[in-house]
Amino acid sequence: MAYQRGSLKKVPRKEGDTWVLRYRVASADGRRVENTLPVGLVRDFPSEKAAWREVDRLGLLNRVNSDAPAAGRIRFDALGEHYLKADFGPDAARPKSENTALTVQHIVRDYLIPRFGAEIAEDIKPLEIQRWLKSLHTDRKLAWTSVSKVRGVMLRAYKTGILHELVTKNPAQPVETRSKSDYRAIVITPQQTRAILRALACPLHRILVYTCAATALRASELVALRWADLRFDEERIRVCKRWSRGKDGATKTECSDGYVPLHPRLARHLRAWRDRTPYGRGTDFVFPSFKEGGRVPLSAGIFAGDHLRLAAKTAGVPIPEGHRFGLHNLRHSLSNWMVNKAKVEPKTVQGILRHSRIQTTLDLYTQDDSDETRAAQGAYLKAMGTRSAAA
Repeated sequence: MAYQRGSLKKVPRKEGDTWVLRYRVASADGRRVENTLPVGLVRDFPSEKAAWREVDRLGLLNRVNSDAPAAGRIRFDALGEHYLKADFGPDAARPKSENTALTVQHIVRDYLIPRFGAEIAEDIKPLEIQRWLKSLHTDRKLAWTSVSKVRGVMLRAYKTGILHELVTKNPAQPVETRSKSDYRAIVITPQQTRAILRALACPLHRILVYTCAATALRASELVALRWADLRFDEERIRVCKRWSRGKDGATKTECSDGYVPLHPRLARHLRAWRDRTPYGRGTDFVFPSFKEGGRVPLSAGIFAGDHLRLAAKTAGVPIPEGHRFGLHNLRHSLSNWMVNKAKVEPKTVQGILRHSRIQTTLDLYTQDDSDETRAAQGAYLKAMGTRSAAA
């Protein structure tokens, strides 16, 4: 391919108008298609002449005109933008959901590039990264789990850059963060769930909560259900999609794509609801939005905030101010009750929740049960033979 100088163009981006260098690359089928590399913000380089000087300083033309770009002098904003294209495009080894892509884009463009974008990627020091990540928690009040995600995205951006020979080292590799969450889900008993159902006046809301409590489906999977997904004859429910950003999307993980049981008692309630709802065709939503004429499902978030939380408080569930409570708590509650009270095999519970790892079922979705631990302590004391008040 002949030597390219390319051209500069101003493009609007969230962080501000940005200069990009436009050039041509050969696609897999031999066609020449346009590609771009970020140069810098227009406010930093107000004239095109200043932007071209930055192009020369970064060595972008060498990269454009070389099969193996010289590594090391790329700025972090260019590395971040390259990562968003390379790891989420057609060449990506692992497909990502739309939610994942948007989350990573948010982290790269709203956190990483504003902080490190103007620096040469290989000149950034690990200690500088670690101190900044800690400040995200102490100064900006991000949870450690969120800080850990930021570090993970930065790590991945460098790994992708190394793969494409844009950089030779990964300064995020030795950086450490905390990843343990302080959050503990509120777990409710079957009796409290029944009280919540009594506190809900709307039949749609009652059948929604009843189904969620019995199946432990994720809220996005639950509202995405159509009547055709309910296999009454097979006594199971097909879970193959979730409702996200106003449309159907892929399930959260490959293990999430499957079936959950449909007990005859639950099936009886769902059949009664189908006879009652005006949206009972196979392609209709099981839990439709009446406000939108059944074109979209009920909003799980709005329902939780406007109805479920209030019903739970009415039922006597202690919910601290500011603590999360929604349909996902019913998922935690079913797992906790099955493992601790019903003594269901954890592997069975893992299958119902469709977790890829049993550690997730046991560590995150099952809490210590005080009755069980007290009984275990009593059994040990009994074995010790301490019957009197004095040991």
